[in-house]
Amino acid sequence: MSNSHDRRRLPALRALQVFEAASRHGNFTGAAGELGVTQGAVSRQVRELESWLGQELFRRSGPKLTLTTTGKALGMETGRALDILRAASDAAMPSPDRLHVTLSMLPSVAAKWLAPRLARFVRTHPQIDLRVSAARHFVDFAADEIDAAIRYGKGNWPGLSADLLARETVTPVCARAYAEECGLKSPKDLLGATLLHSDIEEDWRAWFRAAGLEKSAIPRGPKLGDDTATLQAALDGQGVALGRSVLVADDIQAQRLIAPFHISLEASYSYWFVTPADTPASDNLRAVHAWLQSEFDNVY
Repeated sequence: MSNSHDRRRLPALRALQVFEAASRHGNFTGAAGELGVTQGAVSRQVRELESWLGQELFRRSGPKLTLTTTGKALGMETGRALDILRAASDAAMPSPDRLHVTLSMLPSVAAKWLAPRLARFVRTHPQIDLRVSAARHFVDFAADEIDAAIRYGKGNWPGLSADLLARETVTPVCARAYAEECGLKSPKDLLGATLLHSDIEEDWRAWFRAAGLEKSAIPRGPKLGDDTATLQAALDGQGVALGRSVLVADDIQAQRLIAPFHISLEASYSYWFVTPADTPASDNLRAVHAWLQSEFDNVY
């Protein structure tokens, strides 16, 4: 077979890999150390590649090696090709311990609870690339490429494994200035305040009943639907919201919000760490779960 026919084939991949390492190091000794072979093996692979190509890749002057023009070009292109092959191989290989973990959760949980704690996660788990998908709908774990979710509910989702993270209570919260402006001394004073309504299971009627005011007319007020928007309105002094204890813990700790009364409702829903029941957890996913549990346990 002629040399022109040979060029329709590829040289041995191992020879290209050895040559690329030698071209980067500028000598056979460094390539041998990187690849875990002898210097003689590197020299032999390079000679075989040169023979296959029909031209020199290195100029030899005693122990000194200098890449030829062809050698420089081939070294650069081979390096790029090997990077592409490595990336393709990594993508094709199953990786139960992949570095990134994708979590789904409600936007309110992402904004009010997780975001203030992300710096702690990065400090304790710098090797894990945590990705958050904030959505109000229940995601399809496989189709949406979600590893786990923090869900708010009763923990009874078919086909899913659910581990309890935290329970919570619901109580009125507002800005201190607003409480002083409205003179909020007793629950009855709320009858003259602006109440911010949301779509949580525990509503103002249930709280007024717990406060012994079940016969009172519940004041009207804006319904924002989303907990983040409702709590932001309370922070801005727009009224009083029913705050979920997990979501308002940081604001109360920082005194951005106050809970003017000690009457609270036990929430019917809780926070759960949810994963597909038939998918084994990776080490990184277990680490994320443990970190989340620790943070929920330390909510004020």
